[in-house]
Amino acid sequence: MDLKLNGKTALVTGSTAGIGLEIARSLAVEGAQVVITGRDQAKLDEAIASIKASGGAGVRGIVGDSVSGAGVNALMAELPQVDILINNLGIYESKAFADLTDKDWLSYFDINVMSGVRLSRAYFPRMLARNWGRVIFISSESAITIPSDMIHYATTKTAQLSVARGLANLTKGTGVTVNAVMPGPTRSEGIVGFLASVASEPKAPAAKIEAEFFEKYRAPSLLQRLIEPQEIATTVAYLASPLSAATNGSSIHVEGGLITTIS
Repeated sequence: MDLKLNGKTALVTGSTAGIGLEIARSLAVEGAQVVITGRDQAKLDEAIASIKASGGAGVRGIVGDSVSGAGVNALMAELPQVDILINNLGIYESKAFADLTDKDWLSYFDINVMSGVRLSRAYFPRMLARNWGRVIFISSESAITIPSDMIHYATTKTAQLSVARGLANLTKGTGVTVNAVMPGPTRSEGIVGFLASVASEPKAPAAKIEAEFFEKYRAPSLLQRLIEPQEIATTVAYLASPLSAATNGSSIHVEGGLITTIS
C-alpha cells in the first residue's frame, strides 16, 4: 500500500533504538523525509545507517535535547516546520509506590509528558496554519491497565492520552489529526533488563524470563509474547499518512489484547 508520504517531513523523538527507530524506518521507507533525534552522535549515525540500509534514503539526525525548553528551541531553529510529529521519547522502570520520590515523579512527567507538550506547542499551531499535519503520542497500555509497580509511569501515559485528545479537539474542520498509540510490552534494548529486574530468576534464559513475565504480570495478554517494534511502527506509519484522515482524537490499541475493556 502506498501511504502517500512522499514529500512529508517527519520528526521522531527517542528514535535511535526500539519503537522509535522502527517508526523512523517505516516512515523513511514509505518516502517521508525523516529527522531522528538523540544526544549521542554515534548512536544517531548508527541508526541513520540502519535506516538507509533498509531503503529509507531520506533520513538525517539532529543531536540535542528534545526534553527541555531550550532544547526544543534549538531543535526548532534547525527544523522550523514538520508535517508529522511522533512524540515517542519516554522512560520506564519498575519501582514500589512508597519508594517513589517527588524527584522521580517530576522527572517522569518532564520526560514522558512535557517533552511531547513542548514539541507539540512548537509545531502544532504551524500545522493548523497550513491545514495539514499529524501529531502522534506513543503512550502505553499501562495508561489504562495500571501496573502496581509502575504507577508513576502509567500516570504519565494516561496524561498523554488526555493531551492527545485535547489537542485533537482543536483540529475540528482542519486537515490536522492528533492520536495516541498504546503499545503493549515491546521488544527493545531496555526491555531485557526490565524483565530481568522483575523476574524470580534474573539470570534465567531470556525465553523463560519472558514467559514468566506474561504469566505473572500480563496474564490477560492474548499475544503472550513481546511485541516486535515493527508491529507498532506499521500502525504509526498509517496514522501518519494522509490515508488516516478519518482517525482523529483516538487512542489506538496495539497491545496484544492486554486491555480487556471495550473502548
